Amino acid sequence: MVTFRKAIANDLDKIVQMLADDELGKTRERYETPLPDSYLKAFEAIDKDPNNELIVACLGEEIVGVEQITFTPYLTHQGSWRATIEGVRTASSERGKGLGSQLILWAVERAKERGCHIVQLTTDKKRPDALRFYERLGFIATHEGLKMKL
Repeated sequence: MVTFRKAIANDLDKIVQMLADDELGKTRERYETPLPDSYLKAFEAIDKDPNNELIVACLGEEIVGVEQITFTPYLTHQGSWRATIEGVRTASSERGKGLGSQLILWAVERAKERGCHIVQLTTDKKRPDALRFYERLGFIATHEGLKMKL
């Protein structure tokens, strides 16, 4: 049975391993020993922020999935809150077994608990399978997202 919990610093090695374990991740992550300090600094910032949650999915003691949820207050939609889901990854050994769906559905329920009216996420255009996956879970591509790397 999959359980979900807030990530701790000792989870970082497994989290970064999962982030780096795909075609796009291996070009932008640095999974090495020791991990670059930037990962610990980012973890500490996330961990201290009450509007950010880094969540791991576990099978027993083994971490098999990760996602970050950011809660943001907005003036639009009559001053509502929204949740943004980022960095969703599953261990390669668990892909295709429904774990990704469990991660997303857990995040949606968490957003409801926090009083959010919208849940949003993005997926890279180089991941058409991910887009279809999110659409199967009820997400609709209503906006065109833009990013600028700095």
